[in-house]
Amino acid sequence: MSFLELLDYASVLVFALTGALVASRAQLDLVGFAFIAALTAVGGGTVRDVILGRDPVFWVGQPAYILIGVAAAVLVFFTAHLVESRYRWLLWLDSFALSIAVAAGTGVALSLGQPGVIVVLMGVATGCLGGLMRDVVVGEIPLVLKQGELYATAALTGSAAAILALHLGVATRPSLLIAATVCWVLRAGSLAFGWRLPVYKSRPPRV
Repeated sequence: MSFLELLDYASVLVFALTGALVASRAQLDLVGFAFIAALTAVGGGTVRDVILGRDPVFWVGQPAYILIGVAAAVLVFFTAHLVESRYRWLLWLDSFALSIAVAAGTGVALSLGQPGVIVVLMGVATGCLGGLMRDVVVGEIPLVLKQGELYATAALTGSAAAILALHLGVATRPSLLIAATVCWVLRAGSLAFGWRLPVYKSRPPRV
């Protein structure tokens, strides 16, 4: 198993757990759990692969990704009631999934020889879009759009950090680890310490 495959498997697993937790908050049945978990797990990577023209899309070539998502859904279906604060677990699991997925998306784009701007965008897409789909489907405000929170910004900064590290002569694998670390530190800081971006506030019109 390559390092990129390992990143994809890890992000699929953790994102699937977050999807199943969201399904538990929405009180869905087991099929609903499996659908939301799988959608969250492979959504971002699917968009990435379609945009980059990868054939086949990663989970079509390796159906084990879908099976991991379904297994995570079944696990959470029977154990979610044991978790006292499912939303807090969701937020922190999602932060780890975001960071791993950003590194995975960045690595895939790099392996295909894409320019830096596309690499960063694919890192953001892989990290953010699965969770966005998850939240929209169950009718929650997407985490990526929560007011001022560092989410897409964390993903973008993490992926950009990998590009910077590569330009400074760091090898690809450590650069991807840097991407994941930078992304997670920013997202965790937003959750733990309230780090925020400034938000637009309307002002009275000038007379």
